[in-house]
Amino acid sequence: MTTGIDALTDKEKQTLRLLLGGHDAKSSARALGLSVHTVNERLREARRKLGTTSSREAARLLLAQEGEQTPEILGDKALGDAPGRVAAPDTTAAAPRRRAGFRLRRGPALTLAGVTAMSLILAALFLPASPLSVLAPAPAVTTAAATLAAEDEAAGAARAAEAFLALLDESRWAESYAATGAEFRRLNTLEVWSEVSERARPPLGKVLTRDLVGNEWVPAPPSGYRLVKFRSTYANGTSQTESLSLAREDGAWKVAGITFD
Repeated sequence: MTTGIDALTDKEKQTLRLLLGGHDAKSSARALGLSVHTVNERLREARRKLGTTSSREAARLLLAQEGEQTPEILGDKALGDAPGRVAAPDTTAAAPRRRAGFRLRRGPALTLAGVTAMSLILAALFLPASPLSVLAPAPAVTTAAATLAAEDEAAGAARAAEAFLALLDESRWAESYAATGAEFRRLNTLEVWSEVSERARPPLGKVLTRDLVGNEWVPAPPSGYRLVKFRSTYANGTSQTESLSLAREDGAWKVAGITFD
């Protein structure tokens, strides 16, 4: 069985680098958008491969291998497991959509002509086909600080997406409209947004579950965006994937498009 630094996976290294930045298992899970259970599984595998009994010692071994200076760590924190559903991230790279909008495909109650019209009316983000849309992934992050910054970006986008969906759950159309980007608002008025949202969301009933299943960076023009996906179930029996594209605007994540499948 292969052991040592070379045996670590990229995800295990990623988790160890968060420890170097002062995180414990719980805050690492928040930064990565994962469960504490998944983070602990990664740390256990890293300890086994490196032959250490401490996760932070394993992190220091990785740091020594990468030639970095160990940051000051103010004591080890307990890395206990926590119960809860494990939300498996969607790791399949999705090709950028030519147009991201508010598009619904549901059961018979919502598969009416009005839904098709809504898809056309609320197209929000146009992403032209370009070689830039299939850029190779950026080189692996080599510093703990840079890794932490990237994971914080992903976690921030996930929080913004979930908060937006919560506004829809509460029929707060004006507030959800305010959380969209300038291009979305240019193409769609508040009146249109409120009208189609009122037809589409209330019939689903109360949201029962909503699990994060994907969070990826899409390097599409002009500045790229994050594609965040949730799997949700509702009181009327509907189960759907909610995909939101978000772009940075005025220092915050703004919704550029939303698709319900």
